Amino acid sequence: MTSHVGVSARSDIGAVRHVNEDGFLAEDPVFVVADGMGGHARGDLASQTAVESLARTLQPGSRPTPDEVVAAIDEANAAVRALSGVDESGAAVAGTTLAGVVRVRVPERATEQWMVVNVGDSRVYAWDGTTLTQLTVDHSAVQELVDAGLITEAQAAVHPERNIITRALGAEDFVDTDTELLPDAQHRVFVICSDGLTRELSDSRIAAILAEQPDDPAGELVEAAVEAGGHDNVTVLVIAADEADGPSVIS
Repeated sequence: MTSHVGVSARSDIGAVRHVNEDGFLAEDPVFVVADGMGGHARGDLASQTAVESLARTLQPGSRPTPDEVVAAIDEANAAVRALSGVDESGAAVAGTTLAGVVRVRVPERATEQWMVVNVGDSRVYAWDGTTLTQLTVDHSAVQELVDAGLITEAQAAVHPERNIITRALGAEDFVDTDTELLPDAQHRVFVICSDGLTRELSDSRIAAILAEQPDDPAGELVEAAVEAGGHDNVTVLVIAADEADGPSVIS
């Protein structure tokens, strides 16, 4: 299967921050968002280092295997890890989230599929024109509390520890990446975002904006998040893939 891929991408510093610590890569076969750990050293450099590492190892137009994608993320982790000194710990450690989708070849099936990857609390959603479905699970302190039944989703949104993530590239020598291969489909739309979007807009609000079918969906979502407060950097990719030939760009 080959895919015609349309991309809408936007990143904004937001209304409060002085540096944009988000980065993204949106070049077939890799579509990812990286969010440098807020309050940590070199967050902007960490996200950019992760993105640049993936761009080198997963070449444009290639079709890596799932194992090669995991190896590439491991290499990106090592590159981000190298930004921190051997004696640095805690908030002094450079780190970044990473979430997105990669078009991979699956040798045993002789086919191509979308692979979802995630480390941290940036997110990947699927949009079917009606329903927005979160494909990733946040690696965060509040998500663990929600999973344990100790707090509700609504409480998690305002919890004092909502900014604490439990996994990040660069935090440890080895990174545990969540991965999932999606079944083949004629048409898929993915929304990939940093938490600057989901902190400001509910899933229902995101869905409502997408349902309006804007020409630049990523731009519309980012602008809505900034208007809602823009307390963090906001980065959004909207990826539309159909069975066809060759990539294209929405905006």
